Amino acid sequence: MICLLTNTKAWVQTFAVYERMIVMGKFVINQTKTGYTFGLKAANGETIATGGEVYSSLDSVKNGIKSVETNAPAAAVEDQTIEGYHTEKNPKFEIYSDKSGEFRFRLKAKNGQIIAVSEGYTSKANCKNGIESVKKNSVNSPVIEPETK
Repeated sequence: MICLLTNTKAWVQTFAVYERMIVMGKFVINQTKTGYTFGLKAANGETIATGGEVYSSLDSVKNGIKSVETNAPAAAVEDQTIEGYHTEKNPKFEIYSDKSGEFRFRLKAKNGQIIAVSEGYTSKANCKNGIESVKKNSVNSPVIEPETK
C-alpha cells in the first residue's frame, strides 16, 4: 500500500509537470537569410505575436524575447481606436486599426521601442484576447532555438 501511494504521488507530480508543459506557450526562434526572428506561440500552436524586427545574432534575438517576457505582463493597454484615447506610459500594448480595417496590437518596451506585433484581427475583442494571451504566455515560456545546420 505504501509503495502504491508513493508511486501515485510521483505520478501526480509528473503529470502536473507535463500538464504545465502542454498548456504553456513558447517562443520559437527562426533563422532567416538576414538574421533571426521570433514568434510567441500559444499552447494551441497559434502564433500570437512576432518580434518587432530582424535580429543580427542569436544572442540579440534572445534579448528581444527577454524584453517581451519582462514588459508584457506589466504593460498597460492603450486603445488608439477610441477618439480622444488616454495615452499610457510605456511599457504598453497599443491597439490600432490598420489600412484594411483590422485591429492589431504592438507591444512597446519601457524605452518606446516596438518589441512585438500581432496579426490582424477582425474584432477588437479578439485583439484584446490576443493581448491577454501574450501577457499569459510570455511568462516562463520555453525558448525553442533553430536547429544548427
